[in-house]
Amino acid sequence: MRKTDPNVKAKPAIQVIERMFTLIDVLASREDAVSLKEISAKTGLHPSTTHRILNDLATGRFVDRPEAGSYRLGMRLLELGNLVKGRLNVRDAALLPMRELHKLIQQPVNLSMRQGDEIVYIERAFSERSGMQVVRAIGGRAPLHLTSVGKLFLSADDPQRVRAYATRTGLAGHTKNSITQLPMLERELARTKQQGIARDNEELELGVRCMAAGIYDDQSKLVAGLSISAPADRLDEGWLIKLQTTAAEISSALGYKTTA
Repeated sequence: MRKTDPNVKAKPAIQVIERMFTLIDVLASREDAVSLKEISAKTGLHPSTTHRILNDLATGRFVDRPEAGSYRLGMRLLELGNLVKGRLNVRDAALLPMRELHKLIQQPVNLSMRQGDEIVYIERAFSERSGMQVVRAIGGRAPLHLTSVGKLFLSADDPQRVRAYATRTGLAGHTKNSITQLPMLERELARTKQQGIARDNEELELGVRCMAAGIYDDQSKLVAGLSISAPADRLDEGWLIKLQTTAAEISSALGYKTTA
């Protein structure tokens, strides 16, 4: 069997991607803009090849052109970096409080974030003793309007964005309880905004109900949601205060300060 030398850096299988990474590394090594001539010299790539790849990267905002013939790293990389940083921080802050909440209620506790028109499950605290099959694994996705956390995010949007979401998605349903009409969704979101908590009453899956509370960062921005899932006949309203307290604890760890 052929052995891999751990000292040899792995290379992407597609040549253009390898070249793209090389160009980004050169730009990352300098604080100021770098000329096309210098980039080409440092990478060993022909100027026309360098120019073509950099232009494609500029189209995606991964590279900026402050002036003709010079390049630097673009804002899109900062946006993506902040997105990853935010997810890691939320997960790190939430992990222990989630586990403590699970110990108290013995039902699955989920941490989710918005990504476009869906929520993504990024962490979960659960055990077999909950008596409920875990259907959505970490990394799983679900439509915003069918989930308690998704409703939190939609309730933070202005009415125009909610209507745009409804148009894009068609408000497709998964169960007989799913909200598939915009007026019903708008009423649900108004309740969510007023109460500060959201619910999923067997709208994503029959037999499963959820309640969710928001998690906020140091800029008072909703960055994630904490939810409890339980069999429909076992969701206890007494858990709500514990859920809100745990979400507030996580928000505080992220620098959120409540206003008087």
